Amino acid sequence: MLDKIVAENQIDFMGVRKLAGSASAVLVLVAIVALALNGLNFGLDFTSGTAVRLNYSEAVVINEVNDALQNNGYEDAVVVNFGSDRDIRVLLPVDAEVAEADQAAQAVAVGETIAQLLGNSSSSEVTLLGSDYVSAKVGAELAEQGGLGMLVALGIIMVYISVRFQFKFAVGAVVALAHDLIITLGIFALFRLEFNLNTLAAMLAIIGYSLNDTIVVADRIRENFRRMRKGTPIEMVNVSLNQTLSRTLITSFTTLLVLASILFIGGEATQGFAVALIIGVVIGTYSSIYVASNVILYMNVTREDLMLPIKEGAELDEAP
Repeated sequence: MLDKIVAENQIDFMGVRKLAGSASAVLVLVAIVALALNGLNFGLDFTSGTAVRLNYSEAVVINEVNDALQNNGYEDAVVVNFGSDRDIRVLLPVDAEVAEADQAAQAVAVGETIAQLLGNSSSSEVTLLGSDYVSAKVGAELAEQGGLGMLVALGIIMVYISVRFQFKFAVGAVVALAHDLIITLGIFALFRLEFNLNTLAAMLAIIGYSLNDTIVVADRIRENFRRMRKGTPIEMVNVSLNQTLSRTLITSFTTLLVLASILFIGGEATQGFAVALIIGVVIGTYSSIYVASNVILYMNVTREDLMLPIKEGAELDEAP
């Protein structure tokens, strides 16, 4: 049904490419300003705090653990699963009144208190696996390594697409990915949403999702440049975008359905992950249509750039 609608209504995507490019530039600028002025609201994963690791004899219900902690004065605690559905990690902010040298001992005491509290509020047997103090230095290293990981991913992607397609396509894909990440981070900075390890994982997932969508579009553009004998680059890009539109919309819609379920049913621990990915999917769908394709056109991609290389002696082999 969707294929038929798209076939009957050829959308002139590139007709508004300049407007779309200007809108993207404004959004990226606003995101950079928000990051510069507000910075990211790092969660306890990236700041100093106490990490308490617990094991339950049965599967853990995260919402029940959150309720038990909040009812006993631990309103700022963050509870996440790790390892299995019976293991949890409770993250707590440090007590500012305790000296830095005494934080490790304080962490041990807090861990024992949390284990006893949760054991009393649950029918399961709760075992304390460990309680550690995470310094701000460790959090800064995590943030630095996460940022470095994203930069390395972008570099490897650029090399891959240069080999798989062509350098102009690689530039378009990397610009689109950077566009998606900067805007997503800017929204987190603008609205002071918490940025934790789950959110960092979502950023890496955004790279994968947006790249997959961009490669599908790029592959169709390359195919049409080789197959179509007539038409300008803008016309061939428009045809390619219309041909892949139904696939793009269906993939984005089904992904958003899953993410909406995680957002509303998954609990507080997965909210940051779901919000980041929802933003990333929407922005990534837009960028695969307007940003990557726009960059390719601005770099003056031609049919000659994408033609298959002629093997030496091929013409002689085809001669009668």
